[in-house]
Amino acid sequence: MDIEIAHQAKLQDISEIAKKLKVEKYLESYGKNKGKIDFSKVEMPLKGKLILTTAISPTPYGEGKTTVSIGLNDALRKLGKNSIAALREPSLGPVFGIKGGATGGGYAQVVPMEEINLHFTGDFHAITSANNLISAAIDNHLYFGNKLSIDPNQICFHRCLDVNDRALRHVKLQNRDESFNITAASEIMSILCLAKDLNDLKTRLGSILIAFNTNKEPIYAKDLKLEGALTVLLKDAIKPNLVQSLENNPIIIHGGPFANIAHGCSSLIATNLGLKVADYVITEAGFGSDLGAEKFFDIKCRNASLKPDAIVLVVTTKALKHQGGITKENIQKESLEGIKKGLPNLEAHLENISKFTKNIVVCLNQYNTDTKAEIEIIQKFVQEKKYAFAITTSYQDGGEGSINLAKEVIKLCSKENDFQLLYPNHLPLLEKIEKLAHEIYHATSIKISDNTKEKLKTYEQMGYQDFPICIAKTQYSISDNPNLLGYPKDYELKIDDVNIYTGAKFVVVYLGNIMTMPGLPLHPNYEQIDIDNKGNIKGLF
Repeated sequence: MDIEIAHQAKLQDISEIAKKLKVEKYLESYGKNKGKIDFSKVEMPLKGKLILTTAISPTPYGEGKTTVSIGLNDALRKLGKNSIAALREPSLGPVFGIKGGATGGGYAQVVPMEEINLHFTGDFHAITSANNLISAAIDNHLYFGNKLSIDPNQICFHRCLDVNDRALRHVKLQNRDESFNITAASEIMSILCLAKDLNDLKTRLGSILIAFNTNKEPIYAKDLKLEGALTVLLKDAIKPNLVQSLENNPIIIHGGPFANIAHGCSSLIATNLGLKVADYVITEAGFGSDLGAEKFFDIKCRNASLKPDAIVLVVTTKALKHQGGITKENIQKESLEGIKKGLPNLEAHLENISKFTKNIVVCLNQYNTDTKAEIEIIQKFVQEKKYAFAITTSYQDGGEGSINLAKEVIKLCSKENDFQLLYPNHLPLLEKIEKLAHEIYHATSIKISDNTKEKLKTYEQMGYQDFPICIAKTQYSISDNPNLLGYPKDYELKIDDVNIYTGAKFVVVYLGNIMTMPGLPLHPNYEQIDIDNKGNIKGLF
């Protein structure tokens, strides 16, 4: 369905899209329908209002954050506003795995959807190559005498690949053990998305902690003289990609870290470019607000001194019924009791976001199976909590279906910006983890080994106490247990391990045996994807 709608779209030349933002002289075309913007030459002040789209806890049915973001951008444009959406790039892992692409759906899509969902402009390939150059350089250094005395058992940088391949989670090399991350969970991806410019990118790349030597001293990428070559590999990938919606409105797509195993936000450069050229910038954070939104606030906004003006919290009746225990077979049937039982999950996400800002609108992404009675229960609940409420039908109606949402967002953006971070920089790392455990995941305590505590102390002794925390955990629950639906409380949060990304400048905390290289399902999406002898692709969504 989505790909058939995309095939019917009448695309404008990408130079025409660039003109709408007055950046045509900075455009580097990649064919007729996509291009890159040389952001370093766009010398304008940051003027726009920043809107974040997030969601309640995700389900197998999809909540439609990207669809809502695209529809909201189209709606703002219909209202005469100069707006743009800044979204993440799709990873081939979900495209060929279980989740599918990341270009929206129905009549709220970004096009050309096949190209964006596949190789696009090569950013992911460049990131993968840069990452694996570091790994190759480490093993090359070991082969030629190991002048830096790298301890092979203390190498903390790993290879990556942009496909789901569980066989690469644990690999035996000739001289040591190795493991692969998926590219979207790599430190290089996070660095690209948090760098302010090319010089900052180069500094961060050189600052990547790759290992410790036999005297337990840190070894960085710059010690192998890698930062120059890595920056060269990423010199084009750092430039934001410009494409368009089905309604020929400008969209920036750049960077694609996962939110369950990385920091889940599109690039800072893309966001800042949007804030320069538009009055309203819609961006999204992956999965539920407990993962993507929290990281958007405490990592991205902290890093760049951003203050979002409005938050769109996406909810669906299917998601609420799933949280209320309704099975897949009955998910499309009316269930007022299922909705009521699922509302505590929405409540938990509202509570979480309100610790950062009160400027929130709950957006019901409406399906044609939703009933009036189900919608009324949700609307009444939200309004009793004194939050704004809007319905979107952008999947069926494009920008027209999000006009009311756009009006609510405009109202929120006119209010006082009350944004604040959850914790200060100077708080010790363990206390930051405990703060997240209590305030966002609603746990009463954490379980952490003495060895993991020692690693945190080591990071602080190295001078990294000011780093924020990036939680890696299941997306299906606010807790670390995917089976705890709704609003889990009063449990013990289990810390499995920690790692530090000195280039990205945050500490990763792993919960619940989370995997940084996903696997494929029994029947992956790739079974449906094909191409005919005229070059027409089918099966992508």
